[in-house]
Amino acid sequence: MPTNIAKRTARGLSERQLSALKTLPRALYGQAETLPNQALRHRHSHPWGQLAYAAEGVIEVHTDAGRFVAPPQRAIWIPPGIAHRVTCGPATCIRSLYIQADIAGWASDRCRVIVVSPLLREMIRHFSQLPVEYAEQGPDGRFATVLLETIGQADEVELMLPLPRSPLLQELCRSLHKRPEEKHRLAEWADRAGVSEKTLSRLFVRETGLSFRHWRQRMRLLGALPALERGDSVTDVALACGYDSLSAFIAAFKKQFNCTPGNFPQSG
Repeated sequence: MPTNIAKRTARGLSERQLSALKTLPRALYGQAETLPNQALRHRHSHPWGQLAYAAEGVIEVHTDAGRFVAPPQRAIWIPPGIAHRVTCGPATCIRSLYIQADIAGWASDRCRVIVVSPLLREMIRHFSQLPVEYAEQGPDGRFATVLLETIGQADEVELMLPLPRSPLLQELCRSLHKRPEEKHRLAEWADRAGVSEKTLSRLFVRETGLSFRHWRQRMRLLGALPALERGDSVTDVALACGYDSLSAFIAAFKKQFNCTPGNFPQSG
């Protein structure tokens, strides 16, 4: 058995074994998953909540509501019962936490992206190395309680791309996802769809909460993260995202992520 698989098995359950469980080994269960492409790429749900966190790499969670992206120092809360699909790069190091629904009083019923502070990062790292069946009444159990409280106090950030529900906008958004470098204006998309620009603009805001321009910008910036994590040059990423000006890409990126593309990724 390869060493990395042995480490995973000794630590706990694989993702697929976990998805087959009816209950968690403990009310709060943590696992370090370092094998490539171990995220569950098919749609699934489970009766507990999940905090999807990558110490290295970028995690994406796809739901009917939208696409949630967590670079290092961010994590995604997935409520119980929400159908979702998780994707990540081959070098991603996942340290997810699985949380029994009745012990997370702070948890919302929607997916959201939160900030992983240096303290929370170290707490997750430590918890992922504890025995699966840790003593709930001992120091490990008390640590788990503090960890839950720390997660509940974490700030939320806007790293989510809302998805529309109407077939008209879904087709438009799929086209933009496939070719983010396309520079067609909303008027051109409206002409293709056979509706007025004003009608399409209102529909976009009503279904996504964002204007067409802001939605496309967020899509491009979120799509840039995996490429930057792979080590692609900032110039190549900017061009692939549809930016003619490198300075405009850097300014938009810094506004969205509070760091420049050249400083990304930063391991969690």
